[in-house]
Amino acid sequence: MNKTDSAQSDAPKLGLVLFLVLGAIGTLTPLAIDMYLPAMPTIARDLGVSAGAVQITLTVYTAGFAIGQLLHGPLADSYGRRPILIMGVFFFGIASAVCATTTDIESLTYVRAAQGFAGAAAAVIISAVVRDMFDREDFARTMSFITLVITLAPLVAPLIGGHLAIWFGWRSIFWFLTIFSVFVIAAVYWKIPETLPVEKRQPLRVRSTLRNYLNLCKNPVAMGLMFSGAFSFAGMFAFLTAGSFVYIDIYGVTPDQFGYLFGLNIVTMILMTSINGKVVKKVGLHGMLRFGLAVQLFAGLGLLTGWLLDWGLWGLVPFVMLFIGTLSTIGSNSMGLLLSGYPTMAGTASSLAGTLRFGTGSIIGAIVASLPAALWPMILLMTICSVLSATLYWTLGKNA
Repeated sequence: MNKTDSAQSDAPKLGLVLFLVLGAIGTLTPLAIDMYLPAMPTIARDLGVSAGAVQITLTVYTAGFAIGQLLHGPLADSYGRRPILIMGVFFFGIASAVCATTTDIESLTYVRAAQGFAGAAAAVIISAVVRDMFDREDFARTMSFITLVITLAPLVAPLIGGHLAIWFGWRSIFWFLTIFSVFVIAAVYWKIPETLPVEKRQPLRVRSTLRNYLNLCKNPVAMGLMFSGAFSFAGMFAFLTAGSFVYIDIYGVTPDQFGYLFGLNIVTMILMTSINGKVVKKVGLHGMLRFGLAVQLFAGLGLLTGWLLDWGLWGLVPFVMLFIGTLSTIGSNSMGLLLSGYPTMAGTASSLAGTLRFGTGSIIGAIVASLPAALWPMILLMTICSVLSATLYWTLGKNA
């Protein structure tokens, strides 16, 4: 037995508590982004600024988050997963407390950028930790559930943030994030061991870090897996950008009905995640990834067909359900294949994959938002993303 196998055999067994701890780590950024959305008008009034000035605080958070992903991964490969994770969550909590006490929009903007930079540590390192702890199939099983938790968080976060803002004021949202950070740090100390042995760590050198990123970019298999997952994820961004306008303005769905229809996507994802968790050890990562990509491609082509033939709302909803329902299956299995090929630099690979996923989704969402209509841009971009995701796997990623 090699040392990697030994480390994985000594790792904590899969269980509800471990899933909850890993899920809590992964929800930091979704909570930081979505909890304060309902309170943005109140923040603008309280600080005496325009709505646009408050919206910039969200933009700089995501910018700090994207940049932070590129740095935290190499740091975790050099100094271990646990210290970088704990420091990232610690500074995330500090930034949250400072946000709760700011009195001007300039300070809030700068601190939100720092909060996003620190919060990126959790998003990046969680994949590397799970890769260290489990073999390829158990990685996919675990990450599919974590992805589900991270996806569910944005649905709950605005509700929590809205009630906190009404009951205790908008600053209570950031105090909640501060307390939640303390809880996550305690959970990491309790349940998450250091998963990268000292002998497996790579010295942190800027040149070698850049070389690692370059080597990943030069590897067609790695890039195929990364962009396969990225375009799958980006298709969801197209729906999130335009979906409410399509359902409500075009098809006459009421806002509360839209919430129920959106919930159908999550129900489908829960079902797909459950299937992935039960079957992946039998058919392998490639088998489940092909299944997820095939279902998503079917959904993308179904959306296009329904639009061209004017099938109406109920020619749209089932295909959206299938498209979004496959996200955790595709994301967890593509990452499992990617990270299994880079056991000593899983943090770096996870960093690059996260940046590409987030960046691709942002670009697709911006394209949809910039076009004059809502329905056809959303459907066309979702179809294109499903085709690109499947094509990149079958031409490049299948050799992993």
